[in-house]
Amino acid sequence: MTTLALALVFASAFLHATWNLLSKRARGGAEFVWLFASLTVLVYAPLVAAYAIVFKPALTWTHVLLAAVSSVLHILYFVFLQRGYRLGDLSLVYPTARGSGPALATVLAILVLGERPGLQALLGTLLVVASVFVLAGGKGGGRRSRPAVGYGLLTGLCIGVYTVFDGYAVGHAGVTPLVYTYLGEVGRALLLLPFAFRRPAVVRQLWREHKREALGIATLSPLAYILVLTAMQFTPVSLVAPAREVSILIATFFGLRLLAEGNVRRRALGAVGMVAGVALLALA
Repeated sequence: MTTLALALVFASAFLHATWNLLSKRARGGAEFVWLFASLTVLVYAPLVAAYAIVFKPALTWTHVLLAAVSSVLHILYFVFLQRGYRLGDLSLVYPTARGSGPALATVLAILVLGERPGLQALLGTLLVVASVFVLAGGKGGGRRSRPAVGYGLLTGLCIGVYTVFDGYAVGHAGVTPLVYTYLGEVGRALLLLPFAFRRPAVVRQLWREHKREALGIATLSPLAYILVLTAMQFTPVSLVAPAREVSILIATFFGLRLLAEGNVRRRALGAVGMVAGVALLALA
């Protein structure tokens, strides 16, 4: 993996962990997902328009169709994630989701995209995944946490599927990451519009109480993913997907220090394994 790819992935990891902290604080549902998706459309509209005018990126109906499918996958991802945060800790749901995702993404990249990562990359992937499940244990690992873990696993399934799907879109179909991400946000806002119309009072309450979180997610979430998609343009998905899981270190730190969650010793052990796994991937 090149230095540029690592820089993009690590910057994305910090942004990703930060917006998940905001999401945990909001603990919303489909209405909240619609709110920050709609805000994203507004916030990024000038940038996308300027980019389209200056660079005139290619856009075909195939690209639009790919973005529409991606919208559906990301809606499922966000809704499952928000549900998990309403039931469990950030330091439980986030590692579960992010850990199960790259394992499936790597397998799908091998089976679907025909990628062949080396032994060192595979060992790094296994170590990252094992470390994630260490991080997910400890406090909150009993019966009460099972629903949250279940939603974390569903979120991870969505991560694995959309990572490979979006990797194909930007790496093989030739769609520009910024345009692709923006079209996905427009699709999410449109598809979730019925939820906003059905419960306008909930949307107004969410705006009053969590406008900062919504604006933060609207800004940071697309930017984090644009960085990842950019890295996928010149780096195999099977390397990018597990390497970006360094965000678990950051999110676990947020959970421990800012939200007072988890078992510190167990989290530290998982963190050491995570760093070692990412190092193997970086040197692959």
